[in-house]
Amino acid sequence: EQGFFNAYRHIAADEPDLIAFLGDYIYESSWGKALVRRHGTAEPYSLEEYRARHALYRSDPDVQDAHAACPWILTWDDHEVDNDYANDRPEDGMDREAFLQRRAAAYRAYFEHMPMPVSMQPRGPRMRIHTQLAWGVLARFYVLDCRQYRSVQVCPRTNRRGGSNTVDVESCTRIGAPGRTMLGRAQERWLESALGNSRTAWNVIAQTTAMAQFDQMPGPGRRAWTDGWDGYPAARERLLNAFQSKKIANPVVIGGDVHCFNVSQLKQNFDDPASPVIASEFVGTSITSQAWPQERMDRYLPDNPHILLGESRYRGYTRVEVTPQRWTADLRIMQTVQQRESSCSTLATYIVEDGKPGPARA
Repeated sequence: EQGFFNAYRHIAADEPDLIAFLGDYIYESSWGKALVRRHGTAEPYSLEEYRARHALYRSDPDVQDAHAACPWILTWDDHEVDNDYANDRPEDGMDREAFLQRRAAAYRAYFEHMPMPVSMQPRGPRMRIHTQLAWGVLARFYVLDCRQYRSVQVCPRTNRRGGSNTVDVESCTRIGAPGRTMLGRAQERWLESALGNSRTAWNVIAQTTAMAQFDQMPGPGRRAWTDGWDGYPAARERLLNAFQSKKIANPVVIGGDVHCFNVSQLKQNFDDPASPVIASEFVGTSITSQAWPQERMDRYLPDNPHILLGESRYRGYTRVEVTPQRWTADLRIMQTVQQRESSCSTLATYIVEDGKPGPARA
């Protein structure tokens, strides 16, 4: 609703070998300002309604061209079902059984409309989508599910059973509980085992959101957004420790969700500037969805020196070229999404050299 899918047209024109789409393929709800087109129907709850929402998005010719261009790697986030849902907990007051029926409908419609193997066919409200995919000996992709198995968000907003919040970590003490998980323990064990068996030059964690710590409290103290990895710091620490203990070659995390470009160093201790860099992270901006003002991003960046770039003004995508020696990421931006025609340019280029964790501006 917030724009036209111009980025998909430029993605197809790039003639990629592979597209990684990391969640929020549809929006179940309407939000934002200056909407340029409308869903035309209410928020979906039934299978027929989710099918109609997917069909609407797939009717766009730019979406069709992107799907025709090459194979896709896919995972979902929340809006394929319900904003900020976590496991069997919806954002609002819907009871558990009713929500699981809704989730089953959403998962079925997703499976029916997306390029997925038959083996991923849902069983009621359950659908395994986490998997690993190899691109020869060059790269292995670990595609994660960050919604279906996670612990529910801590310290929700007043009068909410679930959903995200931005909290002072000193007052929300449960946020650091060691048992909290973003992936579920079974998926964590699967990922650690898969990483340990990898022999590829690059190991790419394809997941849905931003992994680097993002402190939203300028000065002393720290504020964290509970829906992202900042809401699950123990789980993040376990994953980063696995990169080190398994001696993973060239780990790169890719994500989305937050409607902005982030290029970050993933560190053992984000609060210590001297802490070693363990991995690189590239978070892609949104195709059309609006973001918070750049002034707000700029206010937070000084307290997050491991985030090398944070840019919320542009819609677009990230174009990556991978060789055994180098990962090259071009941050591609649209001139506009308010009209069907738009030029596309490169905001910045970052590289990761083989054997040297952490991005560097080209």
